[in-house]
Amino acid sequence: MASSSQALPHQNPDFSSYRPLYRSMLAKDWEEALRFFNQYPLAIRTPLNQYLETALHVAAKAGNAFFMEKLVALLWDHELGPRDVHGLTPLHIAARQGNIEVARILVRRNSNLLYLYDNKGFFPIHYAVTSSRGSKDVFLYFFGVTRDDAYPLPNPYAGPTGVSIVVYLIGQKFYDLALQLVEKYPYLACYKAIDNNMSALDALVRIHRSIINKHSLNFWQSLIYHYVSKAESTTSTPIFYLITSLLQCLVRESIVNKMVLHHQSVKLLKWLCDQLKTINDTQVMSLTKQTIFDATILDIWQVILNIAEAYPMSIYFWDSKKQNILHVAVMNRSENVFNLVCGTNVLRTNLPQYEDIICNSVLHLAGKLAPPHKLNLVSGAALQMQRELQWFKEVKKITPSYFWSYKNKYGKTPSMVFTEEHRELKEAGEKWIKDTANSCTISAALIVTVVFAAAITVPGGNSGENGLPIFSDHNAFTVFAISNAASLFTSATSLLVFLSILTSRYAEEDFLFTLPNRIIIGLFTLFLSIIFMMIAFSATVYLVFGHNRRGVLITVAVFACLPVTSFVHLQFPLLVALVSSTYGRGIFYQRGFPQLPY
Repeated sequence: MASSSQALPHQNPDFSSYRPLYRSMLAKDWEEALRFFNQYPLAIRTPLNQYLETALHVAAKAGNAFFMEKLVALLWDHELGPRDVHGLTPLHIAARQGNIEVARILVRRNSNLLYLYDNKGFFPIHYAVTSSRGSKDVFLYFFGVTRDDAYPLPNPYAGPTGVSIVVYLIGQKFYDLALQLVEKYPYLACYKAIDNNMSALDALVRIHRSIINKHSLNFWQSLIYHYVSKAESTTSTPIFYLITSLLQCLVRESIVNKMVLHHQSVKLLKWLCDQLKTINDTQVMSLTKQTIFDATILDIWQVILNIAEAYPMSIYFWDSKKQNILHVAVMNRSENVFNLVCGTNVLRTNLPQYEDIICNSVLHLAGKLAPPHKLNLVSGAALQMQRELQWFKEVKKITPSYFWSYKNKYGKTPSMVFTEEHRELKEAGEKWIKDTANSCTISAALIVTVVFAAAITVPGGNSGENGLPIFSDHNAFTVFAISNAASLFTSATSLLVFLSILTSRYAEEDFLFTLPNRIIIGLFTLFLSIIFMMIAFSATVYLVFGHNRRGVLITVAVFACLPVTSFVHLQFPLLVALVSSTYGRGIFYQRGFPQLPY
């Protein structure tokens, strides 16, 4: 061990004398650093900066295993845990940096370093979870060497301290490791973390919304989810990873990873909720009340279902505004939670009976404007207004009739609330529809003009003898005549429909069906008129210039597809959205939702 007889170069707040030591450590020049330690032996033990970091801290921060090995050899075992201004030891820093090599050197000399906590009460294993490398290997190393029976040393896995590890694992999306930890220490499901007062259930809901809605998956995503679930539940771990690796080769890796994370998070959720059955009502309320409402706001119905299965009365919790989960679901437009409640007879009957603190019924809350992030899921102010009306209509179905005209503390009925809250959206929807109708009216009028003129001046002209069209005996002329007439009829229909839209009254209820239906008819007939017009034009070009040459016909047909393709690309998505929103199955009462345990 080095001698400590010589004094430090400067024993004052000015740490500039340690700059040569810093430079040598950053340059990995051990010989220069050793000469400094020989000249000033206390420098190896005392703080080198205003943050009270010692040479061990600097070596751990730099991730220099060689320097750490040399420094450790010059110190006693009890000298390996100096603390900086935040209470961090060199092992804390090695864990935070994700440097397993440096951590091994320190732990090998003094394993008690694993049980020293910082000013916040965090052990090195806490920092290993959130290491800068973001690797599971770092946590697994510390998990393997950190014991729970090192009495009289503190237990990092005990109570709120242990829950913090679980919360951090969930934050890193290491759901499989979080499940492994809570399975080993089941009591962790019944505490909250020391730093943020968050339980493991809270973390699943608030930190990452990896619990997705299976009902929103398409065919391929559902198929992947099925095989991922089946592989993990019926095979060993190596085979499970082999199957997921194979799926990653066949489809996008991000989709497979999302399905794997979802399946792991659902397993963790089920396990945590099962532990609620082992504790008393007071503890359950403390752990789940906020989680229930957070899950409702975020529309994660699986969380509500699993908590309700463990503690059925949780479904009747109310918040500080005396709002239950149905109130919160409607106000936040959480359709999955709404469907779950409506699919349960007891809840569909009981929950709408309650008012909040200002006498708002659930229908009053349906009359409020949806949160911006929910409104923006639908494109266009008119479709947003339609979705809001659909919500109001669906909620009205489950609301007792005496609430339909019931006034809250401000003397407003649900209909009055809806009108006031949606005044600006209604105006924006009216402007959007009028702008759309004006644009389409111009297009339809141009097509009517063109095809009407083409019907009078037929290709090739008329015969001077009998007045009949010259090309009347050609098949292409028949195609021209039929398509030109169809284009005229459809464009005229489109023009009249859009003119009717411009003269509509734009009442609130018109946005639900009348106006969207007219836009659908107008766009569809406009689309048909463009197609028929292109067919008529192609037939005309072929008759006049083709002279039975197939090359002309093919060339004209290819170019005729350009305006049709442009319309499909630019306007067809709007038509699909309108049809889906107006005639589709909608977001309410979707099939496949399991009922709550009532």
